[in-house]
Amino acid sequence: MKVARASAKRESPPEAVNIDDAPVGAIDAAPLLAWYDRHRRVLPWRAPAGARADPYHVWLSEIMLQQTTVKAVAPYYARFLARWPTMTALAAAPLDDVLREWAGLGYYARARNLHACAQAVAERHGGQLPADEAALRALPGIGAYTAAAVAAIAFNRVATPIDGNIERVVARLIACETPLPAAKAAIRAQAEAMTPHDRPGDFAQAMMDLGATICTPRNPACGLCPFRGPCRAQQRGDAETFPRKAPKRVGTLRRGAAFVLRRADGQVLLRTRPKRGLLGGMTEVPTTDWSPDFDVTRARQHAPQLAANGTPIRWRRIPGVVSHTFTHFPLELIVFTAEVPAGIPAPAETRWVAWEALAGEALPSVMRKVVALAQR
Repeated sequence: MKVARASAKRESPPEAVNIDDAPVGAIDAAPLLAWYDRHRRVLPWRAPAGARADPYHVWLSEIMLQQTTVKAVAPYYARFLARWPTMTALAAAPLDDVLREWAGLGYYARARNLHACAQAVAERHGGQLPADEAALRALPGIGAYTAAAVAAIAFNRVATPIDGNIERVVARLIACETPLPAAKAAIRAQAEAMTPHDRPGDFAQAMMDLGATICTPRNPACGLCPFRGPCRAQQRGDAETFPRKAPKRVGTLRRGAAFVLRRADGQVLLRTRPKRGLLGGMTEVPTTDWSPDFDVTRARQHAPQLAANGTPIRWRRIPGVVSHTFTHFPLELIVFTAEVPAGIPAPAETRWVAWEALAGEALPSVMRKVVALAQR
């Protein structure tokens, strides 16, 4: 079906909304809910129409979906649920096992908080998530958005979660000229005023679906939108330009070196990162510190020191660079590799792991890139 697009920009568009005087409460949610009843997405964690959502499923999916796409989350969600079908089962699992299952999904603090939250729910609430939004926020790793999402979707409490999709929908509805993040207060006020008391969970999911399928960041299908009448950005013909965003700060590039040491019997040297901090508790090959002023010429000085029958290890640099971007900074790693005889013991705080067993280790994405480059 051909999608109708927004009309051309008018000469005298409706006045843009200021953060201090955003109109609140003028938009009826009924058309959205009617649209949702016909077009709701089928998602692994979403209860069928008319069925009660499982709070554990809702919570698990919401934690995984933070800054991650539905497509990326789906296989991880299925594996987690198969291995730990209840909150109590997840609480009893070793953290290392949880981190291994999470490996590759990114933002690893979520995995640690997920496990800590499961343990807290088991200890404080008998393994059942509380329905109250304030009680949910008191749990580890649950912020304002997740608490509102679980309260609304799992318990049908009147709560208003605001994710990136909902933020975009509302910013366009009111044509909010104030850039994010300063506009968050106005957007929240409008979203809360729209939240119906009879179907808050469906409303939250409908807004998410609308942003994911119709009110998309690029080329929104305004002609199919249930809010095309009251939407100010659609009336102006510039919906794609909302929400306004302040210039994004790019962190300073950091550099370092990674060392992939293999034994002749097919083992590779690994270690576990400190529990706190970036990639806390995850597995890695030995690396240098990551810093803006990293000195490549001195990289070998930081390589693991092992005696191979009295002969120093001969490190060889692999051509190429591993590039990875974290939330606050980009990273470039050069990679060295070497081989030692079988039977050489691992240094303190490191361990040997079979190369073919690396897939089961809690290696973050940046380390999987390092291993892939070394393997080449």
